[in-house]
This record gives sequence, C-alpha cells and structure tokens, in this order.
Amino acid sequence: MRISVDHEKLERFSSNDVKFYLKYSSFVFKALKKPSFQKFLRWMLKQEKIEEQIVSAVQVKVLPFRRKNGNAVAGKCNTAKGRIRIYPKTVKFCQIFKQKFGRNNLLAYAGNRARAALIHELLHLKYAKDEKTVRELAKEYFCIFTQNQCTQSSRSLFIYRMIFNAKTSGKENHSHGSNTSRAKVNLGETCLRASGFFK
Repeated sequence: MRISVDHEKLERFSSNDVKFYLKYSSFVFKALKKPSFQKFLRWMLKQEKIEEQIVSAVQVKVLPFRRKNGNAVAGKCNTAKGRIRIYPKTVKFCQIFKQKFGRNNLLAYAGNRARAALIHELLHLKYAKDEKTVRELAKEYFCIFTQNQCTQSSRSLFIYRMIFNAKTSGKENHSHGSNTSRAKVNLGETCLRASGFFK
C-alpha cells in the first residue's frame, strides 16, 4: 500500500490545500495500516475466499475524485488488474464537518470512511458488478469490525450511520443542524460511491 500523488494536479491547488491533502492522505494511510484493521481484512478475505495475491496494489490518493455526474468517490477498483484506489473528502467538506461536529469526529470519520471504502472495494474483487451485494456485505463487515474495537462509543455509531445511511445526492447541502438525521442529508456525499488492499 502506498500514497499516490498526482503532482501535476497539485499545482492547481493553494499551498494550504496541498498541505491539508498531504496530511489527510498520511492519516488515512496510517488508519488502513493499523494491525487491528489489517488482521480484520485478512479474516474477511478468508471468509469470502478472496486470494490476497489478486490484489496488485492499494493506493491512497492525495486528491479527491468525482464522477462526471458530480458524485464524489470514496474508492475505485480495477477488478481486472487488482488495483484499488482510496480517495479523500474535499477541503470544504472537512472544514464544514469540523465546524459542525469537531476535530475528533472528523478524524474518526476520515479514518473509518477509508476503512469502509477499502472493505467495499475488496469485495468487488469477488462480486465484480454486483453492487447491491457489495454494499450489503460491506455494511455487515464494517459493523463487525466496529463492534470488535475496544473503544465502543456513541461516536462509533454516529460515524457508522453517516457512512452507510447517508443519502447519495452527490451534492453537499450544508444547512445547519446537529442531529444525525440532518447530518445524513447535509453530508450527502458520505455514502460510498465506489466503482473498487493492502501491501
């Protein structure tokens, strides 16, 4: 697994934004490399009978990615080549999230969004074009991972709901409000919009 930088694209961003994205990708990289998560992934792959060898590369991308329809992407998988890419949220999204929910919740969200995306993309290696099955299994496996962590809290449930229950409007509607149901609408991009491990 490695951090992948598109240097020519970085030139389009301000120095502050570049610093933000580099820090974000480094944080996500560490979250995905945590031994507890790596152990979980190996267990999940064994459960699904997915051979680790078919994963040729996992790239933590520094810059966000959107489809032509405007929807943000958390991850992508090239099932033929076994390549997976994990993408960040935008600076704007993270600034608004931090203002509304605080820095600690933002960090928890960023790390867990990336974990959920990697789980999702790994499942695509087996269920290539069966998006419904992949979404259902990703939700179940992420729930198992979350429940097995020793630091259970209301924050864990809050982040879980944001990642898996958010509406996928593809637009960030940032009206004010602090309850979870509003967060699901306001942070409409949060739901996994993925098309695809760890080395």
